[in-house]
Formats: sequence, C-alpha cells, structure tokens
Amino acid sequence: MPLFQQAVFLTTVAHLRDLPPDSIREVAFAGRSNAGKSSAINTLAGRVRLAYVSKTPGRTQHLNYFTLAAGKYFVDLPGYGYAKAPEAVRSQWEGLIGPYLNKREQLAGLAVIMDVRRPMTDLDLKLIDWFRPTGRPIHIMLSKADKLSRQEQTKALRSVKAEVATWGDAELYSVQLFSSLKKTGVDEAEAVFANWLDIPLLKPENKGPPDKGGPGAKMP
Repeated sequence: MPLFQQAVFLTTVAHLRDLPPDSIREVAFAGRSNAGKSSAINTLAGRVRLAYVSKTPGRTQHLNYFTLAAGKYFVDLPGYGYAKAPEAVRSQWEGLIGPYLNKREQLAGLAVIMDVRRPMTDLDLKLIDWFRPTGRPIHIMLSKADKLSRQEQTKALRSVKAEVATWGDAELYSVQLFSSLKKTGVDEAEAVFANWLDIPLLKPENKGPPDKGGPGAKMP
C-alpha cells in the first residue's frame, strides 16, 4: 500500500505569490523532460494519472502541487532542457523555478529524476550545482531502471554514487534505482521523503499466523 496514496492534486502555481500559504513542508521533483518525473510521482502515489504524463516533453510549465497530508506537499516542477520550448516559456520557467528553489523556506528537499541510461547530464549537474548551496538535501532517482540489465543497473548506480561522493556532505545526498513500470525502489523513496516531510512510515502488515483464539484461528 503506497505511503502517499492519499495524494490529491491541489493547484497549479504560475506566480510565487500564489504558493500555498498553509504549507509546512514540501518535496520538489525536478528532472529533464522525458526523464520519468511525472511517472515517478504517480507511482509513489499509487495512481495512474495523478501527475499528467505527456508524450510531449516540456508540457508542465508551472508548479503543480499535490496534497499528501495537512500542510505536506509534493511539488512537480517544469521539466528542463526541452529545446523546442518557446523562449517566453523558458524565461517563465527560470523566473519561477529559480526563486522557488532558492527562497522557499518550506522546501524540505529536492528529488532529481534522471534516466538511468543518461544520468548526470550537463543540465542535471547545473541544476544540482545551483541548488547545493541552499544546504537542503538532494535525492537522485535513476528512473527507468527496467530498461537495463541487473549488471548495467549496478554499474550506473555505482557511477552516480561515485560522482555524488565527490560533493562532500554525504548526509545531504542519496541515490537510488527506480522503475515506475516494475515498482522498483518505491520503499526506498518513501523512506527518504517520509523523513523529509515528517510523515510516519506505514508499518508492514503482519503476515504471521493469527493469534491463538483470535480472528482467523482454527478451532480445535
């Protein structure tokens, strides 16, 4: 059962003045267009179309807020690096995303979604290098892991972890494999984001035999 299954769409924000005033903590999701960002949000929520998955990269142009609990939000940021986006739209992204990531006090951490087959692109690194001085944590999700063999997954994970290790402040950065198709890495991501958002993790269901005399126990 997904930890964030109660997630519902709240609002789309085009201007910083319209950010939810009741927010306590937020986790923002960033990534190149077509990296699997919206699919990752949908998978974490256990929903098919909570965050819109478009066949046209760059469709998400504002901040999309999803309520997880009172004052706790996922924020879907516009995909970056889409070359065909009109200049006016790209300027809007820069004017919206930059101030949000730099100044939003309620932002607890940044999830960066990267296609495991093409991780750590120049644009990914530029975003990360820009965000790191804020001192907030970054969690890298290497999406579409199902596209690689187990050996290739391990190699990609080790490579990205080696790069991250050069940044210092090890407690601020984490990396994982993720697949929306195979639901790989959901528990790991839930643990990270639940910690950031101060949301209790769900206890696993007890799969053991029923207590003697309890419901489901066999009668002698």
